[in-house]
Amino acid sequence: MAPHFDHPGENAAPDPIRLLEIRETPLSIDEVFQAVGDDATGGTTLFVGTVRNHDSGADVDQLGYSCHPSAEAEMRRVAERVVEKYPVRALAAVHRIGDLAVGDLAVIVAVSCPHRGEAFEAARMLIDDLKHEVPIWKHQTFSDGTEEWVGAC
Repeated sequence: MAPHFDHPGENAAPDPIRLLEIRETPLSIDEVFQAVGDDATGGTTLFVGTVRNHDSGADVDQLGYSCHPSAEAEMRRVAERVVEKYPVRALAAVHRIGDLAVGDLAVIVAVSCPHRGEAFEAARMLIDDLKHEVPIWKHQTFSDGTEEWVGAC
């Protein structure tokens, strides 16, 4: 449980989860950053995951993400766990599904906390748990014609 301090700005906000969404449209760093704005924060950590042109030594030509209907609910469960552990003032996470090109934004997470260390730790937990627990799958097609599915959980 997050520690309690005398000043309300040192504690988690009453409803810090500001944006959680899985979408087929391009993601916006500005939208996510604005969603976690809070005057009581001293640190905001923003992580942006992009589609890279290779994986495990092979050239990636195409990539698509799909998800289970429960994915947003699972994303919320992960976010709620982060909020329980850290004094989060604001939290946001968006993940893209559909066909993406190399360089496209695939996932953005952001966390604002009273101090930078907490923001780094909370954002790390958020992206790591999202990748491991939320049922989003990646289908990669490589330049040699082979393909593979990579599951989030």
